[in-house]
Amino acid sequence: MHIVAFSINPLFAGAVMGGAPKHLQNIVIHLGTLGHTVTVLCTRAPQSDGQSFRWHPNVEVRPLLPYHMPFPQPYAISAHEMALILQDMGDALATADRFYMHDGEFLFPFAYAHVPTVVSLRDNVYPETLLGGYLFSAHKMILISDYSRRFVQATIGRFFPDLADRVQVIPNGLDWSRFKPTPAGDILKYIPFDPAQHTVVVHPHRPEESKGILQTIAVADQLVHRYGHENLRVLIPRWMETQNTPDLLDFYQRMQHAITSRGLTDHIVFHEWIPQPLMPEYYSVGAVTLALGHFAESFGNAVYESLGCGTPTVAARITTHRELLPDHLLDKVDFDDADEAARRADAIIRAKRRTSPETLAYLQEHYGIERQLNAYAEAILSAEVAPPLTYRHPTRDADTPHILASWCYLAQRGVYHDFRADYTDLGALMALLRDQPTGVSQTQAVNSGVPAEEFERRYREGFIVPG
Repeated sequence: MHIVAFSINPLFAGAVMGGAPKHLQNIVIHLGTLGHTVTVLCTRAPQSDGQSFRWHPNVEVRPLLPYHMPFPQPYAISAHEMALILQDMGDALATADRFYMHDGEFLFPFAYAHVPTVVSLRDNVYPETLLGGYLFSAHKMILISDYSRRFVQATIGRFFPDLADRVQVIPNGLDWSRFKPTPAGDILKYIPFDPAQHTVVVHPHRPEESKGILQTIAVADQLVHRYGHENLRVLIPRWMETQNTPDLLDFYQRMQHAITSRGLTDHIVFHEWIPQPLMPEYYSVGAVTLALGHFAESFGNAVYESLGCGTPTVAARITTHRELLPDHLLDKVDFDDADEAARRADAIIRAKRRTSPETLAYLQEHYGIERQLNAYAEAILSAEVAPPLTYRHPTRDADTPHILASWCYLAQRGVYHDFRADYTDLGALMALLRDQPTGVSQTQAVNSGVPAEEFERRYREGFIVPG
């Protein structure tokens, strides 16, 4: 078969920028090894020569689409540039047997209506992905966690009742033959100190505030000045130059101010972006990895890659990290709880603890790459031309039962909301939701002393959704 794939992310011959491109690369190479011809169209990065390259003899990548770069707002382009995108994609789809859209961000469903199509949504945050979900018109929608399935069902699925029949959950798979304890080799070219002489904390995330860099700095402050880890070094990657924007440069300045004001100049180490083949070495030099941000992950690869390499992770209890591993197999803390995160990190460092055999066994059983790639291949190769979903406007009134949204959970500080990244005391309404897990209507809430205005406000804030 000839399979056309789409990525709004720029792709590179020798570098992988983030989890979504990495999984796309794995999927299309797998299809290529099965004997299929794959053409991947993606955004042309600034300073790129736009030349096609190959990830595999059967997989050609064409970086030619004129989306706006650097992100965000990839659709902040002119109408003629949108026409170029539609023309290029339509030319490729004219000879396609299958279309695989990675991340749902090609927002022209009429262009692929004639091709059996599978769409994978990789995140729960970016506007283009979310809009792509509402515009979904394909045979299958692949989601990468059960959390994302519940999120989609409570939002998009409210208006398209048949969507549930087209959703398939395929959790991310990781290659545990690669992500395993690995001696330091070429990684030492990227680290300007001897990791064997220091306690290394790994912060392996994009330079976005939502990825938890402020929280990591706060924990590092405690590890050095409260727990006495004077030899602490925190590794933080810099973004590639093609991603630099004035906002990002300003962000770096603010981070530097936070580092200096806390007396951490000698303890925080920024370094070049690490090539994917060296990531097992990178994780392995760490005593502990921190994943303390509030970005509403749909999976969150770094947490589990680090564990596979033997390095324990302290993760914020956000979105999927609440459930991908049972609580006893992963150190979890509430978002922005630097005290508890530092306490756990210190305990891991002092005990020289490594990932437990039980955690490794769970990861290998549930999140292996072979299962993931086989499931994607089956979904794509068996796809059929599908009619558009039927929109049905749901009725909502005072007797409609509502439940606590799946993106909320009850913490000690109140109800945490993944998309607000804060805690709120829902008071009597929370007590009602606990007592009636199948749903509470506005009428029931009012009869129990919760004002109708408060009930409606919590609905509009996204704490409760029709059940």
